[in-house]
Amino acid sequence: MKQMSKRASIGALIVGNLLAVGLAPSAMASSHREAPFITRQPKVDGTDFYMFRSYQTGRAEYTTLVANYMPLQDAYGGPNYFSMDPDALYEIHIDNNGDAKEDLTFQFRFKNTNKDAQFTIGGKKVSIPLVINGGAIDGPNAAGVNLRETYTVSVVRGDRRAGSRAAVTNADGSGSTFDKPIDNIGNKSIPNYEAYAAKHVYAVNIPGCATPARMFVGQRKDSFAVNLGETFDLINIKAPAVEFDANAEKGAKDDLAFKNVTAIELEVPTACLLSATAGDPVIGGWTTASLRQGRLINPTPKSDADVSREGGAWTQVSRLGMPLVNEVVIGLKDKDKFNHSKPSADAQFADYVTNPTLPALVEVLYGSAGVKAPTNFPRNDLVAAFLTGIKGVNQPKTVTASEMLRLNTSIAATAVGAQHRLGVIGGDNAGFPNGRRPGDDVVDIALRVVMGKLCTLSIGCVPADAPAGAIRFTDGAYLDETFFNPTFPYLKTPLPGSPQK
Repeated sequence: MKQMSKRASIGALIVGNLLAVGLAPSAMASSHREAPFITRQPKVDGTDFYMFRSYQTGRAEYTTLVANYMPLQDAYGGPNYFSMDPDALYEIHIDNNGDAKEDLTFQFRFKNTNKDAQFTIGGKKVSIPLVINGGAIDGPNAAGVNLRETYTVSVVRGDRRAGSRAAVTNADGSGSTFDKPIDNIGNKSIPNYEAYAAKHVYAVNIPGCATPARMFVGQRKDSFAVNLGETFDLINIKAPAVEFDANAEKGAKDDLAFKNVTAIELEVPTACLLSATAGDPVIGGWTTASLRQGRLINPTPKSDADVSREGGAWTQVSRLGMPLVNEVVIGLKDKDKFNHSKPSADAQFADYVTNPTLPALVEVLYGSAGVKAPTNFPRNDLVAAFLTGIKGVNQPKTVTASEMLRLNTSIAATAVGAQHRLGVIGGDNAGFPNGRRPGDDVVDIALRVVMGKLCTLSIGCVPADAPAGAIRFTDGAYLDETFFNPTFPYLKTPLPGSPQK
């Protein structure tokens, strides 16, 4: 739900939601800036969540989890760039028995260390002003790095607050602290960023898992594509049609084409994510970020580590499972409430799915083109897509209606070159909404599903319920697997701040 809200990339969906509440276009993509409070906390703003069977050659027994944070990063955003928040808790949750509660949680904590690089000026040692780089950088914790960013990871089994907790460790025996690569400042500071970032891909041991996993945390090219400008201008794009129209589906500008994000990525042996007792190949996943309840600002700080003090219980402020939910499904008055909630409490948001406003808004905006909203209420097709999983595809044996990304791990990955960007509705059951791969065009998929595409497949409704179910709704910002790498960490190298072209 949250992903829909942050990225305003769902095109007609997001615009319609904004029109309904009379807001200026502050949402920016799948889940960028989707709720009022999170706009003030960009470091803990989750933008996209992916969960898919690994399709890299030789990695068929693994599942990849990707949680993107910190939206709309400009490559030239110095001098501080985009370090993660050391006062925050970032988490990826897995439900492997269908009860809408986490059974496995990966917790990430970050730390910044100021090396205080200095020059001798007139006989005095003086700290340099550059926040990140004091020289050329070619590997983890290089001498030229002035601000070192590290992180630790814990795996929690059971309740994320009360369950058993153990540290994830480096498989080479070097401990439980990992270096995060600095952002892509430019090719003078980091001549070969792709090679530099690759040195931060770690083989790791997850307690309770016999086979090592892989992990990467760092800046990447934003993986979402969306036509923001024309979407927010009352969906000022070409009216949708039943037949393929390249000008409509490929002709729009991706307004995130020059933005980066920060990705938290894990590639875990699939068997380690499954329940030993439930016997169910379907898992659910979502990502959250939490802050301490209290913050005291120091009016006279003596150092950068003395600016504030954080305390109190962890409080969840960001949540993201299915893309575009909080952004274009949840009503304005409940957006912050959704970000603070757990899947097990999602019954309180059911009306937004069973009686959605977005299709009606799309009908108003495209009515002159003959577009009609689906007529089946409750919208059981959307309940299947967002809250229960689709029977025979990704519905767990035990069904608890709740919003999360669901993946049937018994469905083999579709090989590179054969993936369909429309996932399940394109005939590729290894794609969204059965999990989500980087190359799944969730904006176009979500637009078509909300307007009744599943009815044409007799999932939760019948074709007669969806007069516009066969229309190829699109925001025009095209996306498919060719926009990504075929190997872990899959997302593209981030755009450099220099040289500018």
